Amino acid sequence: MKAIQVKEYVKSPLDLTVTELPTPTASPDKYLIRIHSAGTNFFDILQIQGKYQHQPPLPWIAGAEFSGVVLAVPTAPGATSTSNTTNKAGTTTTTTKFKVGDLVFGASQGSFATHVLCPEESLLPLPRGWSHEDAAGLFITAPTAYAGLVHRAHLKQGDWVLVHAAAGGVGLAAVQIAKAMGATVIATAGTARKREIAASFGADYTLDYTEKAWPEEVKKLCRAHRGRNGAAGVDVVYDPVGCIEASLKCVAWNARLLVIGFAGGDIEKVALNRVLLKNVSIVGLHWGQYARFETKTVLDVWQGIFDLVERGGFRGTAFQDESFVGLDSVGRALQALGSRGTWGKVVVRVDEPMSKL
Repeated sequence: MKAIQVKEYVKSPLDLTVTELPTPTASPDKYLIRIHSAGTNFFDILQIQGKYQHQPPLPWIAGAEFSGVVLAVPTAPGATSTSNTTNKAGTTTTTTKFKVGDLVFGASQGSFATHVLCPEESLLPLPRGWSHEDAAGLFITAPTAYAGLVHRAHLKQGDWVLVHAAAGGVGLAAVQIAKAMGATVIATAGTARKREIAASFGADYTLDYTEKAWPEEVKKLCRAHRGRNGAAGVDVVYDPVGCIEASLKCVAWNARLLVIGFAGGDIEKVALNRVLLKNVSIVGLHWGQYARFETKTVLDVWQGIFDLVERGGFRGTAFQDESFVGLDSVGRALQALGSRGTWGKVVVRVDEPMSKL
């Protein structure tokens, strides 16, 4: 197989190279997946530079998100990809959720490659009608937005939601989920193109958060279109950037502010007197830990997402302004992502002719 193997940390994504490695085989607890497309994330850049909190021992294959096709199922004794059966001895055969040929998406270390091994709990079926490119960027962004808005902020119909970095992967997911739940969305983004994208995914209003007066603009919108308590500001803030302090200036009584991440680079120190005076809640979301602490919630979140997809309330967010095809383009894709000039999910189309795989 071909892969982006990291033998030593690099300064720039453009320093990454493609390596030929033995194609793995399915293990007792992992499927073998032939990758069609791979999603990129900011943590991929940090990881190849040796700056991420989770660093695999060198050498390792970069990448985490993917979509593709099942080539082989786990090889545990008795495993089969057919339905549950009971043999003559009365013992039940172990079954697998997916079978050879199934189209799937998921996350596992090593997605910048033509093949990857992945456990069943990190695989999901490709949504009906979705492309591999769109599905490759779904596993991290969609549940982050859904769990944050629905399970942490308790979003309800009629709420006003302020989504920061609304044209990013998690931002566009949040815009769509908030709209599907019956909310009014104010989206912030730093360029006219990104604000245009946010609007095309359903945002009702867009603002430039590089302008210092954006909190006042939020309040103007709320005063113009909301009454009573709502005239003071929004009900929910979705923040993957690090804008909680400024957002506290334009929230309503009982507002809920979601701390999703710190893409802006700084971890804020918030004046808690504002939290008290406006009776607001500031809650964090660490989606990656739900599989450890709240497995039932993980199932509920994905069911909610698939329900939205089925009724047309959620669509893919793959970046379309530039194409990245082949593993040789992974470095360019990560460079583009790091430049913050892209929108949605930057996805690399990995698939190569079957004869080469």
